[in-house]
Amino acid sequence: MSELSARPRHAVVGRSLSHESAALHVTGQALYTDDLTPRTKDVLHAWPVQAPHAHALVTDLRVEPAYAVPGVVRVLTGADVPGVNDAGVKGDEPLFPTEVCFTGHAVCWVLGETLEAARRGATAVEVDYEPLPSVVTLAEAIAAESFQGAQPTVARGDVETGLERAAHVFHGELDLAGQEHFYLETQACLATVEDDGRIFVQSSTQHPSETQEIVAHVLGLSSHEVTVQCLRMGGGFGGKEMQPHGYAAIAALGARLTGRPVRLRLNRTQDLTMTGKRHGFHATWRVGFAEDGRLEALEATLTSDGGWSLDLSEPVLARALCHVDNNYWIPDIRVTGRVARTHKTSQTAFRGFGGPQGMLVIEDILGRCAPLLGIEPHELRRRNFYADGQHTPYGQVITQAGRVHQAWDQVTGAGELERRRAEVARFNAEHKHTKRALAITPVKFGISFNLTAFNQAGALVHVYKDGSVLVNHGGTEMGQGLHTKMLQVAATSLGVPLGKVRLAHTRTDKVPNTSATAASSGADLNGGAIKDACEQILARLAQVAAQRLGVPAPDVRFADGTVSGLGTAQALPWEEVVHSAYFARVQLFAAGYYRTEGLHWDSSVMRGSPFKYFAHGVAAAEVEVDGFTGAYRTLRVDIVHDVGDSLSPLIDIGQIEGAYVQGAGWLTLEDLRWDESDGEHRGRLLTQSASTYKLPSFSEMPLDLRVSLLERAHEEGAVYGSKAVGEPPLMLAFATREALRQACAAFGPPGTSVDLPSPATPEAVYWALEEARAAPGGIPDGDVDPGAGPPPPEPDPDAPERRPESEAALHELSEA
Repeated sequence: MSELSARPRHAVVGRSLSHESAALHVTGQALYTDDLTPRTKDVLHAWPVQAPHAHALVTDLRVEPAYAVPGVVRVLTGADVPGVNDAGVKGDEPLFPTEVCFTGHAVCWVLGETLEAARRGATAVEVDYEPLPSVVTLAEAIAAESFQGAQPTVARGDVETGLERAAHVFHGELDLAGQEHFYLETQACLATVEDDGRIFVQSSTQHPSETQEIVAHVLGLSSHEVTVQCLRMGGGFGGKEMQPHGYAAIAALGARLTGRPVRLRLNRTQDLTMTGKRHGFHATWRVGFAEDGRLEALEATLTSDGGWSLDLSEPVLARALCHVDNNYWIPDIRVTGRVARTHKTSQTAFRGFGGPQGMLVIEDILGRCAPLLGIEPHELRRRNFYADGQHTPYGQVITQAGRVHQAWDQVTGAGELERRRAEVARFNAEHKHTKRALAITPVKFGISFNLTAFNQAGALVHVYKDGSVLVNHGGTEMGQGLHTKMLQVAATSLGVPLGKVRLAHTRTDKVPNTSATAASSGADLNGGAIKDACEQILARLAQVAAQRLGVPAPDVRFADGTVSGLGTAQALPWEEVVHSAYFARVQLFAAGYYRTEGLHWDSSVMRGSPFKYFAHGVAAAEVEVDGFTGAYRTLRVDIVHDVGDSLSPLIDIGQIEGAYVQGAGWLTLEDLRWDESDGEHRGRLLTQSASTYKLPSFSEMPLDLRVSLLERAHEEGAVYGSKAVGEPPLMLAFATREALRQACAAFGPPGTSVDLPSPATPEAVYWALEEARAAPGGIPDGDVDPGAGPPPPEPDPDAPERRPESEAALHELSEA
């Protein structure tokens, strides 16, 4: 067992602890970025002037009328930028645009003594626009060939030969929607100028170092002249990985020009209309199966809706391509990706970072094709699982295939799926207008950043003379429990009680060049760095303790706040050893560093081993669908998820539960709508509040939710044998969508293949089950004997023959 993953006997990691800020959260004492505003003197408030067009040129901007509004102090425009007028890393996101590219695009910002003064000042600014043609939908972008960025391909084998070889070939299309982050805390920052001219920015950001870099280049400064701090976030989900940078730059520019602190916080409508979402995708595909249902070949094209600029669209697309296989061996495969440019908000990272979109493609294919193959969906899935030694389409070897089998068997057994399938069949035979279904799906999700350089982290650990410990690391806390885990890692590494350790807020002047807290890698990277720093300190303390205990330094042990030596009954308190070390002039602080080993990736050919390991999970979901309305209930969900040797089981179970619910929201409820008409409001986001954008609530929760962690799941080479947990459980919600598909099919004859939209809203479910009803042999609207079951389908003399080279069945379905 490696030194990194070995776990001591008296470890603090592995204990079920509450979130380190739980009491502060529930009592309202936890400070977030905007809570600092009342504590700061002479703050100015920022308000945007938003364009009413999806696409237009700014032909004239008259800011003078704003200064007539009482309380307006300054209007910020592009002429004020001393550095680079761009808020992105690709050079395609003007901070003050002369060409607006989505409805709500901010052309300038007004600073006021009060928020109301700034708002009124913004309404007084006069802007002339020259409207231009706009591309709003993904279909329009594809038709116009409006693309941006790279168009990568992941390929293996010979797809055409594989499709020729296949006994059954089908093809189809899939549109899958985006998703609004809807974090509780909207985008917020507070910028001040220090007495030495340094810019200090408090920001709700998942990537403080990149926020620092963007602020610096907008202001024409070096990075060491800008410090960014993140106290904590009220949710992020990827929406604060790239998007906070421009807002921080606006606040910092205002502070530098006025000499006063500037606060910028978007209200909910502004946040919804100005910030990016999960990328919607369109997929076209051809798939081939052998006679026994094994996958032979897959050819697909994935087009993502990138919005007006690239943001993170290229790496999101790359991860989607690397996850199209999910947990299935596909011998011959070619998947091509492209990013559409539309006149909408610049879409961005969202939990799973493209992985969910890619995985949904193969799960949708299997769900649609299983009835056409005459194979039960759960059997078709299991039959195609990876085996150890096989390679992913991009070349990474599979080494833990047995974990998915183990989780699958655990869900099947503990969830009593065979018994419940029989009960579902009986229920459906007895109920004409209500149907149930039970589906099970796997998850295989790669952990690490696709960009290899991001897989590194730093930490700074201080041990004070009294034995207390302060830990600085580069990760940010957004409610996911990272800080809780890092406290446990530090306490375990040093062998001290948890109460001895405190975490400092994340700051760029303490730990530099940090990666984003994203890609589910926060605990792996920062935990490794903290452990490294602690072990440096322990090595020095061991020398001090060895002299006191009369044993060799390698025989010194640190546990539970006590320092002891092998072969001696003597023991010393931790505080006494630290005190002795200080007076012996031994360094009691250390900078730790960690880099993920074994990674290699060539993005130019999309080949390599970009992931440290894969996280696995399996979920089974049972649903009930009302045939009159399409309304449905999730009756029960059983989950077994692989988190390795959990660092903090209570935190991990909470993450799994929350991720599943967020995934179910994406797949079944959350429906982003833009005005697609040719009128003056074309391109306007229609779902711009909680009243029009449906979020999961208690009523959508499973009536019975059972979550277990995979047992005996130690991960060699990861910090204390743990695995990442943030993103992978979101894809467990595929089971709910597949159960809805199967329930809709139950309204039709045996062998009915259902094309289910995403999100599968009650309306979408209703139309899907109506199509199943309309199939020959489907359940009619009139009265039938509920115990008789649906009549057998009459043969259709005009139906195309289902033969190896025929694709008509699914093609007709996709056309409908």
